[in-house]
Amino acid sequence: MTREPLGWLGVVRLGLVQAALGSIVVLTTSTLNRIMVVELALPAMLPAALVAWHYGVQLSRPRWGHGSDLGARRTPWIVGGVGVLALGGILATNATALMQVSAPWGIGLGIIAFSLIGGGVGAAGTSLLALLASRVAPQRRPAAAAITWIMMVMGIAVTAGVVGGLLDPFSFQRLAVVASGVALIAFLATLVATWKVEGPEAVAVAGDAGPPTPFAEALRETLADVRARQFMIFVFVSMLAYSAQDLILEPFGGVVFAMTPGQSTQMAGIQHGGVLLGMIVTGAAGGRFARGTTWMKSWTVAGCLGSALALAGLALAAAAGPGWPLIPTVFLLGLFNGVFAVAAIGSMMGLAGEGEKRREGVRMGVWGASQAVAFGLGGFLGAAGVDAGRGLFAQDSTAFLVVFAVEAALFVAAALIALRLGAPARTAAPTLREIEHVGI
Repeated sequence: MTREPLGWLGVVRLGLVQAALGSIVVLTTSTLNRIMVVELALPAMLPAALVAWHYGVQLSRPRWGHGSDLGARRTPWIVGGVGVLALGGILATNATALMQVSAPWGIGLGIIAFSLIGGGVGAAGTSLLALLASRVAPQRRPAAAAITWIMMVMGIAVTAGVVGGLLDPFSFQRLAVVASGVALIAFLATLVATWKVEGPEAVAVAGDAGPPTPFAEALRETLADVRARQFMIFVFVSMLAYSAQDLILEPFGGVVFAMTPGQSTQMAGIQHGGVLLGMIVTGAAGGRFARGTTWMKSWTVAGCLGSALALAGLALAAAAGPGWPLIPTVFLLGLFNGVFAVAAIGSMMGLAGEGEKRREGVRMGVWGASQAVAFGLGGFLGAAGVDAGRGLFAQDSTAFLVVFAVEAALFVAAALIALRLGAPARTAAPTLREIEHVGI
């Protein structure tokens, strides 16, 4: 028994889940980060380590995806994951307050909280992407990817703005109330978003899948598939390049271009504006013009190469100094990042549904784990690279130049890997069908 593809209303509803995920995560990774470092005067490495730990926990994504593959419906995994994430967000807030009284106990509770955050994001995010991959028509995947990720960015932006206003004048009691409100609203939004998205036919489809496959076997079959393995490598390399500039772009503006904190923040806003525009353009073009399986691959490669070109521009900006048109360069970086992100996610949806067996969850889990590791490493390695370069070279600008050049090279490598995804290849897993055309 087959299921009807999701309509646009269904895609928008599921985008609410992405907005909910973003709203809780930004509270824990941004607001609590600032409070630990500024109000509590704790080492900056502490929140960085907790955030890195939550990425490490997301290595469990393949297991969560396999669980949703075996179930009759994926929505319980989504709702349950957001519930765990909401609990983790509340505990993280309490842990931050506890650090004021007892740092060891607060850190211990923080580790538990960020474990729940990583597990909740992994369970909900993987199952959500698997649901989209299995229920969105191929021609709608670019637009669906754009819609869901734009809604996530909107959830982050709205939460940051509202929470910022509600936290003044700051107190830990006010923080607890605001964080609890964000968690509750996010959970209720998820309930609304997933209500009856999967009808009775989902049970029939799950019943047609045959006897359950053990997780180890499902994971082995997924990793044995050549395209799935290549795409895992592509996700890691591209996301490493994508995330490596997160923590160094604003310091670059301050050190090399003498920007004030307000000016560098505005520059970051321009970059995010470019990301949104790139997502919108790619989603709209995909929904209107996408005809065939190579469309998203072409846009993925274009996004990677455009991002590499913009990063090369930033490397030249480091050498040229204040005379370089920095703001347009940063905007172009955001624009091509947005093109790459939507096209890659659309490609992910296409590849996830390929194969004879119900493997969307395991595949999304493998790629999500690869993305999480890349994000955890990218920000750290980018900042560490600048620190090391500042010690090795006579000028700080040279350190930024080298790091931006390495990031550009990583994006070029990602584009080359994406091009190879279109080459015919035989899978080592005999239970998976051969694929005539690549779905990216």
